[in-house]
Amino acid sequence: MKFRIDPPVFSFLFLVLTFYICSTRLTAQTSDPPNVVIILADDMGYGDVSALNPQARTRTPHIDQLVAQGLSFTDAHASASVCTPSRYGLLTGRYAWRREGTGVVNGFQGSVMDTSRQTLGDVFGHAGYATACVGKWHLGVGWQTRDGQPAAQNPETGRSNVDFSLPITVGPRDFGFEYSFIHPASLDMPPYLFLENHLATEHNMLLTDQVYRPHRENTEFAWDKKHTKPGDVYWAKGVWWRRGEIAESFRIINCLPQISSKSQSFIRRHKFMRGGTADDHVQPFFLYVPLTGPHTPWMVSPEFQNQTPIGDYGDFVLQVDDVVGQVVATLKQIGEWENTILIFSSDNGAYWPEEEIELQKHDAHAGRRGQKGDVWEGGHRIPLVISWPSRIEQGMEYNGLTSLTDFFATFRELLGQPDRPEEGEDSQSFLSVLVEGDTEGHRTSMVHQSSRGMYAIREGDWKYIDGLGSGGFTAPAILAPADEGPQGQLYRMSTDPMEMDNLYLSESRVVLQMKKALEKAKSE
Repeated sequence: MKFRIDPPVFSFLFLVLTFYICSTRLTAQTSDPPNVVIILADDMGYGDVSALNPQARTRTPHIDQLVAQGLSFTDAHASASVCTPSRYGLLTGRYAWRREGTGVVNGFQGSVMDTSRQTLGDVFGHAGYATACVGKWHLGVGWQTRDGQPAAQNPETGRSNVDFSLPITVGPRDFGFEYSFIHPASLDMPPYLFLENHLATEHNMLLTDQVYRPHRENTEFAWDKKHTKPGDVYWAKGVWWRRGEIAESFRIINCLPQISSKSQSFIRRHKFMRGGTADDHVQPFFLYVPLTGPHTPWMVSPEFQNQTPIGDYGDFVLQVDDVVGQVVATLKQIGEWENTILIFSSDNGAYWPEEEIELQKHDAHAGRRGQKGDVWEGGHRIPLVISWPSRIEQGMEYNGLTSLTDFFATFRELLGQPDRPEEGEDSQSFLSVLVEGDTEGHRTSMVHQSSRGMYAIREGDWKYIDGLGSGGFTAPAILAPADEGPQGQLYRMSTDPMEMDNLYLSESRVVLQMKKALEKAKSE
């Protein structure tokens, strides 16, 4: 891997560090610190990016362009294989399993993050950045209720005790985001509404069955039907959501376009003022855009329908890609493209079972075993592409092990902020990869966790799983050990990326080492 060595970047880092020591905030005296935009897809697999998967039947032209002109990571992972703990890890630089209650939350649960713990939003805010979160939050919020009891939904009526006219008491603002426009949870979970700066954009709430007719369609391979309960909406495979409260004007098909529009509006409001006078206020921005797709429901805008050979899912992936293209176009329009670090990734692997691979002839996991929720690679291996035109050589690859938790340490180092061992303790900086062309792996190990709490650890070429089965959505999730059979799973990843040849019994020495390494990581 060869990078362009750009000497001004070292001057930039020195300036940032100097001013941080003096004032802990960036000022107009610093030299053009970069904007940072993180676009996080929801349930999009590594193999869904057509530039990363030659056999892909999805199309992602805008993300492909990022791959061509930036840096793609071939061994990047979410710290967990489902959304809430993965997002917790991204924002805090900490494995979610270190804090109780960080499993997948519904739309009415309280915050899973501690307001005393620093987040990525805080890192950028302390450096003088304008900060924003636009999209799917799914980390819990502090609802105010009519009866003073914890927020909850009545399963019989579908209604909750939330007073939607009152602001939430805990939300993105408490975690470093000055501006926020969010949907509380996944787009198949009530309540269905947007919160802008902790206030509901509208207060009149209907029930989903007043807006969408409940329906059951007997579709072959309709694996997602197992999620539905009486009253839930199910139109077709991938097009379903849970019954509950919905804002009067809220429509699921409009959610992704609204997130795109609000993201672009924020960028236009918070651009650098280049070429002005010395008195001009220069403020970079950090924008976190967690998308609602291609997670179910696959509700595709008309202009993207029937544009791919694999139906609604492929069309929805194309629409997600278009959001990336619109953000890039906006950055170019305002003259900030060259000095913006644009990151595209996903919160976990795709929800794409073997039935779909066989039916659609498309592998969203690009040759890795498992899917979202699983402890196998398909559950947590993700696309990660970074563009920074003024710094990164075009078309580069980085093959080192990388985690979404690593954003925390990377940007803390970029901004010259001191290392705090009690914060971001599972984050390891890859800044040298971005600015120096470092080809050495910045981390040698990583802990994974499945949706059912099964642990795995990767160290070098080895991956050890502390249990049998997928640990997640692929059956069998949990297997009891057979007499004299393996108690767990051990794979050599360089020769067995599909995790099919369990070496647990033949490599007992390695198993012992990996078990000790996992227990050590969990106890730290």
